Amino acid sequence: MNKIIKTIITGIIIAMLGAILVRNQAVGQIKQSGKMNKKILFVVTSHDKKGSTGEPTGFYLSEVSHPWEILKNAGYEIEFVSPKGGKAPVDGFDLNDEVNKTFWEDEKYHNKIEHTFTPAQINPNDYIAIHYAGGHGAVWDLADNTELAKIAAKIYENGGIVSAVCHGPAGLVNIRLNNGKYLVDGKKVNGFTNEEEVAVKLDKIVPFLLENKLIERGAIFEKSGLWQEHAVADQRLVTGQNPQSAKKVGAMILTELQKLK
Repeated sequence: MNKIIKTIITGIIIAMLGAILVRNQAVGQIKQSGKMNKKILFVVTSHDKKGSTGEPTGFYLSEVSHPWEILKNAGYEIEFVSPKGGKAPVDGFDLNDEVNKTFWEDEKYHNKIEHTFTPAQINPNDYIAIHYAGGHGAVWDLADNTELAKIAAKIYENGGIVSAVCHGPAGLVNIRLNNGKYLVDGKKVNGFTNEEEVAVKLDKIVPFLLENKLIERGAIFEKSGLWQEHAVADQRLVTGQNPQSAKKVGAMILTELQKLK
């Protein structure tokens, strides 16, 4: 009788352990699947004029295309959002750049940049990273966009990556975290420098000098010479100085994403 009871109990224990093992494998697969399906949100400007000059502007094409190429090839899905949604104005339109050409002629992604989401359509929990592309328009309409700032803060506080290049860091200057501090406070950051703004003769036109504003917010601002490649990563925040830094920013975003796995 005791042997029968022991056999029954042993069978029950084995069955329970088997069920637990199957459940753990399923949970692991779900988590892995969730990681694989995570998307990256690219922010582009809706602003199309350089202030009082009347000159056209928009998002700078290579500051989208170069990070896009690296991240897409690594298996990430890219979505686009802009303050107004819809078709995003473009600047730096150079199809002699092979990466720009590849992006612009990609039917799927060309459609996405022509039909960007509005901030209200975005669920930040769907994204593992957010990237702010530059172009002078960003200085006019990204800094004070509270909806985008909240999206970026949520992605960051979920453990994700925030990145920006050239004038894209304009979108970072008013992002506050739950602790009340600015996102950039105490972090190494760079972006379009005062010297570069003077060189393109827009230092008196832009609503603020990006370098100065980032420093005001507590950032540890790094920079190189005019048009030199410079990018930095600090505590899941990746920033680059200018269009020449866009590819490096993309590579650094990928490195930071790989640390999350």
